[in-house]
Amino acid sequence: MNREEPVDVVLPCLDEAPALPAVLGAFPPGFRAIVVDNGSTDDSASVAEELGAKVVFEPRRGYGAAVHTGLEAASSRIVCFLDADGSLDAGQLPRLVRPVREGRVELAVGRRVAAEPGVWPWHARAGNAALALLLRVRGLPVHDIAPIRAAKRSALLELGVADRGFGYPLELLVRAARSGWRVHEVEVPYGPRADGTVSKVSGSLRGTLRAARDMAGVWRA
Repeated sequence: MNREEPVDVVLPCLDEAPALPAVLGAFPPGFRAIVVDNGSTDDSASVAEELGAKVVFEPRRGYGAAVHTGLEAASSRIVCFLDADGSLDAGQLPRLVRPVREGRVELAVGRRVAAEPGVWPWHARAGNAALALLLRVRGLPVHDIAPIRAAKRSALLELGVADRGFGYPLELLVRAARSGWRVHEVEVPYGPRADGTVSKVSGSLRGTLRAARDMAGVWRA
């Protein structure tokens, strides 16, 4: 990897303080963390700062709002995205960056593979598989709507993803398909969340219903 060309990594963050030391500690050389605090009530922001991450704040609640704020705060040519809950390994990021940097694809995305039984609830996996199937029907070769990805910053901004909630990853892929983007999928291990953190989607009925509402809105649009 060319260390003269660092890569910013956007991590949307809501009460993820227990996970951040391990998540940020796994960053490969040349990758810089931008933690977007999305209204945490714990000490996520101070923990991230102490660990050397750049911290920005987005008071509007929503995954898409946090991701977009982080994208705007980034300055590198290629930008990555990664959940801050410890379920995904930052050590996988170079595998996603490589095909983008080499100009072979516009977008590299992860395809989660459960590292152990029970880490991916069946209902979440089923819903994810159904959405991915619809995307493949549209010509986009993906099998997961995963929160780990890499693309050029300027191209992402030009794509104009408008959703500021849980529909953001789906809208990104829909717009990528419409724009004829070349997409490369990389299998990545998917492990348990860090102790002390709760899933914003599958961790509560409210989160599941909100995610379903946001993604349904993407399809209607």
